[in-house]
Amino acid sequence: MTQTLTAPIPGLSDLTTTQELMTALRTLPQRPLQFHLHGEVLVPAGYHVTEVKAVTIEAMDCGGKASSWRETVIQLMDGSAEEAKAGFMTNRKFLAIYDRVVKHIPVRDEAEVRFEYGNATTPAMQYHVTHVDIASEQITVHLRTPGVQCKAGDSCGTPAEATSDGCAPDSGCCAPQAPISLG
Repeated sequence: MTQTLTAPIPGLSDLTTTQELMTALRTLPQRPLQFHLHGEVLVPAGYHVTEVKAVTIEAMDCGGKASSWRETVIQLMDGSAEEAKAGFMTNRKFLAIYDRVVKHIPVRDEAEVRFEYGNATTPAMQYHVTHVDIASEQITVHLRTPGVQCKAGDSCGTPAEATSDGCAPDSGCCAPQAPISLG
């Protein structure tokens, strides 16, 4: 039986920064570190941290607004059957790997942290961190699947008084458009 010692760690939310997660993991006693999706183990025992990416994204939304942001993407990979027998990596080993990486690449504390995982049966995907649970025998990082949103939603019709260069309210700039006839 798993007995939760505390509620989810305060400060972790739908947009969890790299610093929030790493600080939380540093303050916890050494425990096996698991990654769950919808309450079930997503990444099996014996996993490896194969890559830490400091990503800068530059994008333009459908309303014509440019923006940029940073993300930290930590890639996890299944280990061998033998490694799985040894159990889950501890938070201390995970942090040692992370600390070694950040000595060489500029990972930003304020960047959202995501975990990338996939295998032969699960397509590779970047998951958001929702919260962390601490139990007497393990630490669980809860993940959620990514989604998409119209980042120009306000300027494309909600609220009605919103305007933007080239994207008037109710213009449908974010919606599918009928094909244009060229002939």
